[in-house]
Amino acid sequence: MSDHPGMSTFSIGELAREFDVTPRTIRFYEDQRLLAPKRAGTGGRQRVYSQRDRTRLKLTLRGKRLGLSLSEIRDLIGMYESPSDTAAQLERFLAVLARHRATLERQLHDLQETLAEIEAHEARARGLLVPLRRS
Repeated sequence: MSDHPGMSTFSIGELAREFDVTPRTIRFYEDQRLLAPKRAGTGGRQRVYSQRDRTRLKLTLRGKRLGLSLSEIRDLIGMYESPSDTAAQLERFLAVLARHRATLERQLHDLQETLAEIEAHEARARGLLVPLRRS
C-alpha cells in the first residue's frame, strides 16, 4: 500500500510484518481504540493505516514491552500527540515509570529468592546422589 504517491499508508499485513505481531494483535489494539484505520475496498473491509496509526502502534508495543497497562499506554500516546502542558504530562509519565520500576524490582527480588532456593535444593539433591551412585 505504501506505493501511493505522497501518502504513507499501510495495510494490516505490512504493519504486522514490520513490527513482528499478528494481524489479530493489531485488530485488538484497534478494538481498544489505540488505532483508527480508514476503511477501503468493497464494503469497507480493507483497513488502511496512516503514518499516525503506525506511530501509535510503535508506541503501544513499546509500552507493552515496558509492562504498561493499555490505559497507561493510552495516556502515553495522548502525551506524545498533544504538546500542551508538557511538564505535567512528563511528571505523570515519570510517576508511571517509577511505579513500574518498583513493581519490577519487587518481582526481581522475588525471582532472586526463588532461584536461591532452587540452587539450595539442587545442591542438596546432588549431595544425596553422590553416595547412591557409588553403590
